[in-house]
Amino acid sequence: MTDTAQRATSRAAGATVIGEPEVVEDARVEGPSAAEIVADPKWAALKAAAIAIRPHQIKDGSIPEADAHGEAADNVAVIVDALRHFAPLIPYDREYLVTAATDFERWRDGGFGVPDFYDALDAFTPAAERRDGVAHLVVFPMYTQNGSSDRLVEAVVFDVIWPDFVAELEATKYGNPLYLGIRFADFTPGYDTNSATLFPESVAVTPRVPAGAPEGTAAQLPTFTWGAIFADREAARYRRVVRAAAEITKLDLPADAAAMLDDQGLTERTFVMWDMIHDRSHMRGDLPFDPFMIKQRMPFFLYSLEELRCDLTAFRESVALVRDEATDEVTRQHAQLVQYAVIFDRIFRFAITGTRIRNYDAVGGQLLFAWMHQKGVLHWTDTQLAIDWEHVPDVVVALSDAVNDLYWRSIDRPKSAHWLAAYELVSSTLTPHPASQWAKGLPQEVLEGPLKGWTDLVMDDEFPLSMFYEALQKKMAGVIESTAGITGTSEV
Repeated sequence: MTDTAQRATSRAAGATVIGEPEVVEDARVEGPSAAEIVADPKWAALKAAAIAIRPHQIKDGSIPEADAHGEAADNVAVIVDALRHFAPLIPYDREYLVTAATDFERWRDGGFGVPDFYDALDAFTPAAERRDGVAHLVVFPMYTQNGSSDRLVEAVVFDVIWPDFVAELEATKYGNPLYLGIRFADFTPGYDTNSATLFPESVAVTPRVPAGAPEGTAAQLPTFTWGAIFADREAARYRRVVRAAAEITKLDLPADAAAMLDDQGLTERTFVMWDMIHDRSHMRGDLPFDPFMIKQRMPFFLYSLEELRCDLTAFRESVALVRDEATDEVTRQHAQLVQYAVIFDRIFRFAITGTRIRNYDAVGGQLLFAWMHQKGVLHWTDTQLAIDWEHVPDVVVALSDAVNDLYWRSIDRPKSAHWLAAYELVSSTLTPHPASQWAKGLPQEVLEGPLKGWTDLVMDDEFPLSMFYEALQKKMAGVIESTAGITGTSEV
């Protein structure tokens, strides 16, 4: 029996029954910690086997070269053995681990075609065990957002970040039963990148007609019951980037904002709160369209506004919590920190991360900076950045109001008019490229034509970086690049 097995067994044996009549003191199912899973030799074997399979896979996850099938089969055997080893040790994931082993065997026996892990994905339900410190081991053929775009075999061990105050907020004010804040313990190369998410839609699955469905029912994906964000990566890169940016811009941070830079746990909890409210905001409010604009081609600045809208919702809700006398001190502390996090992550990291090709997150960060500057609460004077924190909440909430008003008014507008109104909102604060056709006014023949023509005329860098950001980007580029693969245990 491995150390992990011994610990898991001893935990189960340690459950006590007390009182008359008998009641279970803690009926929750326990399992090993993330550290214990990673320390188990079976994890090392599984990880090595997953890494060994990856070079043979192509973009869709299949292994077309028959000569590689023998080696791949050997590695699948190692993965299957490890999954079945861990299944009884992680009881709340037992069904998933056993099903994943079966899916790997089916993939092997089918000649390593395009993998279909429908059953394993359907069996993985981490939101059902949303407790602080609960550990999971996950293996799927999948892509990683902002990491690998190929559906390669990835393996990751993580634990859940779910502090009591977040649980209370989720249960009372900000219901979001699918969301999980999580923390890396170990991972394969697809996560040694900028990826900070684990989403079910990234897993290789083939849609199916549900069992017992009427004839003619279309094939469907499994119902997604969870979505996870690695708050430790978000927190660690925030701490590294903001520390450097504050030094470069000579920004005097408030004491509680500065404390985040020296406290990984505090910053993780702050990001869990932010992400929970942001995530639920996509489907709440006066929405003229489906905010999840998947596979919809439209001007990228519309994505900028949607992501910014959700961040600003988290900001304004945090302002309300701070101002509410009934808010407990722990929640109030983190609500204040969420405000700092939204501002600093947006203006110091989002705005200058990535290329200038339709970078919607960058435009959102640029817009927030310019709005605060033009409203007189952010100052760049004598090469030093200063922020008027007393008046920041109302100014940032006013930007939230402007975006919300755009959405509300567009319920009564055709899509084309919404696009024009959205452009007007952004361009009233951010200066468009001098060559922009949108800024000059779209030609009549384009206005009369299909919307594809409108989108085609949006420049890749429709809203270029300001001179402030051009200078900051040159000084911050190395710092931002260094955050690829960062975790909560990295030196920041």
